[in-house]
Amino acid sequence: MKDNYKVIITSQEIQKRVSQLAAQITADYADKSPVVICMLKGAVYFFTDLTRQINLPIMIDFARLSSYRNGTCSSEMCVIADITATITNKDVIIVEDIVDSGKTLAYFIEMLKAKNPRSIKICAFIDKLERREVDIKADYVGFDVPCGFVIGYGLDYAEKYRELPFVAEVIDPSKL
Repeated sequence: MKDNYKVIITSQEIQKRVSQLAAQITADYADKSPVVICMLKGAVYFFTDLTRQINLPIMIDFARLSSYRNGTCSSEMCVIADITATITNKDVIIVEDIVDSGKTLAYFIEMLKAKNPRSIKICAFIDKLERREVDIKADYVGFDVPCGFVIGYGLDYAEKYRELPFVAEVIDPSKL
């Protein structure tokens, strides 16, 4: 497998950027207690590293949505796990592994808006602006990555390679 990927973001680069994002969120939410929501499964490593460095009283929660059925895209979004926190009049930060087309995130934001939060911001580990199909903009971005299939640090291929401590671009996805 090692000869089928190229590391594009090292573990050290990830940790440095996560620290910077946590510091920015801490400054932006001074004197507030945001609800930080992890979009499962992909954001779990990023979320864990990030929330441990946010120097604020926070509440954490988790959500899992999917638009995939047996490897194909569906026109309907499936909510596998919704948040359990009450977010009415609270500041919410959604932590996402990758913002690609933006469809899943747009759907989730509409779900959250129905719960009347004070504000909703997006913190994305990776942003792929050139793949965007809906008008979604991340407020905090770890890395901008051009087109290419990436794995590691939570990002997977068929539920594999999430555990890699770096992000790598796959050279030939057919060999995974």
